[in-house]
Parts: sequence; structure tokens; C-alpha cells
Amino acid sequence: MIKMAIYGKGGIGKSTTAANLSMAFSKMGLTVMQIGCDPKADSTVSLRGGRPLPTVLDLVREKGKAAVSLEEIAVKGDGGVLCVEAGGPTPGMGCAGRGIIAALELLEEKDAFAVYQPDVVIYDVLGDVVCGGFAMPIREGYAEKVFLVTSGENMAIHAAANIAMAVENFADRGYATLGGIILNCRNVPREREKVEELAEDVHTRIVGTLPLSDTVKEADEMQQTVLKAFPDSEMARCYEELARQVLRACGKEDL
Repeated sequence: MIKMAIYGKGGIGKSTTAANLSMAFSKMGLTVMQIGCDPKADSTVSLRGGRPLPTVLDLVREKGKAAVSLEEIAVKGDGGVLCVEAGGPTPGMGCAGRGIIAALELLEEKDAFAVYQPDVVIYDVLGDVVCGGFAMPIREGYAEKVFLVTSGENMAIHAAANIAMAVENFADRGYATLGGIILNCRNVPREREKVEELAEDVHTRIVGTLPLSDTVKEADEMQQTVLKAFPDSEMARCYEELARQVLRACGKEDL
């Protein structure tokens, strides 16, 4: 089983990238589980045609942990991707990372990975902070590789550098290691050069580049992934190539 976490600054296209990777892996014949680790609970929306998914935290509040079934937590979306949303507290009330902790603990208690036997698990994590529950996906036993999504914009690079530093600081505990950087282009000056400098600074490499594309915007407006809305597009090919490169970075190019 390949377990990866995708981090990046809010609004950088992290969830769009994660969902399209999930679809690309599914097209390869792999069983995929995508776990949204953001209180907004919108990671898997494009895999479900815009239909929101009840979050783990909401289900636990409503029914109690013991009464929540695995089928309620993990719901199949497009391509058969198993969709999970951790959820979070009411804004301004409680710790946002608590939903992630509750979701991952409940998935373990329900033996989700043994039941569904996914080939790939993607944790889609809000990346402006890497502490508390937001750091949980990179702890031992969860993700093995972390991929950073960034553009050449200064704030995005700053966030990516901070996440890389956190991953490095956790390395001596046997946690996840950095798998590489995904450049999600915004066509800013010196974009690739700046991201290459970041990669060198944090001792990793750019594993894939996603061009700025109206196709992505159109698919987002349709609340679908590019691979479902425009399967024959050049952008769909880009996501499929990125999926191959990510597998290679995980040492699983033979899948």
C-alpha cells in the first residue's frame, strides 16, 4: 500500500491536484482512498459531482463513535475512489486539527485499510500549519511520503518551505519523508527557477509540473475532476503523467 500526504498553502490547488491524482491512479486499475484533512471538508467534492460528504466528526457527534459504520465514513466517488472527509469544529470553536485525529483514529478502529485494501491512500492536508492534528498524517503508520504543491508565488513557496522544514524535523522519529514538489503553475516571473531553488534548499526535486489551464477552471466549475469532465484533454494527460512520476518517487513505478 502506498500512503502519501499532499500539503500546500490554502488555495494553491492542492485538493484539485489530489482528486485528479486519485482519478489517474484509479484509471491505472488501483484501489484509491482519498482522505480530506481540512475543516472545510471539500477535498472530495469534485469526486462526487459537487455532492458534499458527511464528515467523520459530524457523524461521530450525531451518532456516537460506536454507532458510525465504515460504509458511512468511506463512500465511493467517481472511478470508485473511496472518499473520506475528516471535518472540523464550528468556526471559532475548538481545535481544527481534532477532526483529523478523530477521523484517522476511527478509520483504524474500523479496520478500514484491512477491509478495503487500498493500493493508494492520499491524505489531502491543509498546509498553512503543520502542528497538532495537521501533523498527524505524517506521523509513523500513516503517510510515508509527503508531496508539496506550490506555485512560484512567494507566499506559496514560503508555506512549502515551512512544511518541508517540519517534515525534516520529524524525520528522526521515523515519520514520513519528503517525496518531492509538484509545481502548479501560476505563470509568475521566474516561476520554475524559484521553485527549483526551493527544491534545492529542501533537498528534494520537482516531480511534476502542472501548467496553468482553463480546463482545470472549467472542470472545477462543473464540480468534477479534469479526468472525468475532459478525459481526452491535454490537462488530463498532465495529471496522468504526474501520477506516474509520483509512483516513481514512492518507489512503485512498476504498479
